[in-house]
Amino acid sequence: MIIFPAIDLFGGKAVRLYKGDYAKMTVYSEHPELVAQDFVKNGATHIHLVDLEGAKSGSTPNIATIEKIVKSTDLFVEVGGGIRSLDVIESYIRIGVNRVILGTAAVTDPEFLSKAVAKYGAKLAVGVDIKDGFVAIKGWTEKSELEAFAFCEKLEKMGVKTVICTDISKDGAMQGANHSLYEELSKRFCIDFIASGGVSSIEDVRKLAKQNTYGAIIGKAYYTGAINLSEAIEVAKNVD
Repeated sequence: MIIFPAIDLFGGKAVRLYKGDYAKMTVYSEHPELVAQDFVKNGATHIHLVDLEGAKSGSTPNIATIEKIVKSTDLFVEVGGGIRSLDVIESYIRIGVNRVILGTAAVTDPEFLSKAVAKYGAKLAVGVDIKDGFVAIKGWTEKSELEAFAFCEKLEKMGVKTVICTDISKDGAMQGANHSLYEELSKRFCIDFIASGGVSSIEDVRKLAKQNTYGAIIGKAYYTGAINLSEAIEVAKNVD
């Protein structure tokens, strides 16, 4: 299993939200590129970036910061947050981002999703953010009418290879991941699922890896010291 340490970006800074609430934001670093370099020192090969401002606005206010991270490390970089046009996807690919994650637009604009999958293939992923069993959109501020599992079935049929799945109720709460959710997803679909939200202990990492989850995002647990990143990476690689 691949560990994706995460940096959420707001105003060029590394921050974390509590359960997706923009009013409950903690700033962890003024220099996100230094955080990314620390990930490398701990053995990380991949990184998950989210432009929290972009998630609300549909623009790319943190693209300069993201480019700094790309240029200052050799990490596989995936980016999400407000990606709602082919031009924005192209702008991220151009600066060296390896995979671009569609969120709101994948739900609200099926035609755009289809075009993006056709053009970018494996360089494209979709974020499925789950709130009460349904897909949430617009930076988690709205709940759509799409049932999460039905949406995953649609994505599989379209040829989407990678899905970042977040249980919003677990995100930033340090209460453990929703293991039954990821186990069910892995059994039902031929998609690489990256678990996000609530991965807060080495035991979480071990259980997700044993369930054959493709990847796991570690966010708040890294910043608070609840998870030793180098240990998590080793456990994810070497689980029985």
